[in-house]
Amino acid sequence: MTDAAHRTAADDDALLERLHVLAWGAEGVIPSPGCLPDQPFPPLAMAEVERAERKLGYRLPQLLRRIYTEIGDGGFGPEGGLASLTPRRVPHWYEPDWPCATTIHAEQPGWGASASWFFLTGGGCTMQWHVSLIAVDHPVLLWDADGWEPDWDQDPHDGLRYAAPSLRQWLWTWADGGNVWDEVLAQPE
Repeated sequence: MTDAAHRTAADDDALLERLHVLAWGAEGVIPSPGCLPDQPFPPLAMAEVERAERKLGYRLPQLLRRIYTEIGDGGFGPEGGLASLTPRRVPHWYEPDWPCATTIHAEQPGWGASASWFFLTGGGCTMQWHVSLIAVDHPVLLWDADGWEPDWDQDPHDGLRYAAPSLRQWLWTWADGGNVWDEVLAQPE
């Protein structure tokens, strides 16, 4: 098996198959456990993804577009599960509103992440996982909302750490049973 760092777009079909099994289960396979809804949200139509992209002002990476249209609109994946592109409710949950990537910036005025950082999932406390929508290969970023101090002339970039050189690598790490925190925690501060 090739490690996550050497995966290419040619491996995306295999990644999507693995993510589908982790999200929805298969015979003899239990879906990924954790703080997730009972099942992922249903996949979106491409028109819904395009509507979300217009709201964001950026096109999503092709791999993420496929995830939202072929697997589901969030509710599965690394950490607390991928955010949805459309507002979702989980009535029986401790927090009924599922994180929605298209509204996250509006909910954090004045201190939120750059608009070109797409919110993937929470990382606990004030940490958030994002993917760059404009950088080559779409690196995954770990952003700490408390990791920068505006009173010291810092900006949100000062709370940022690169977690993986690409969205593909980050997702393969998780799909292969790895820890998405390993690479970011191995970096010097």
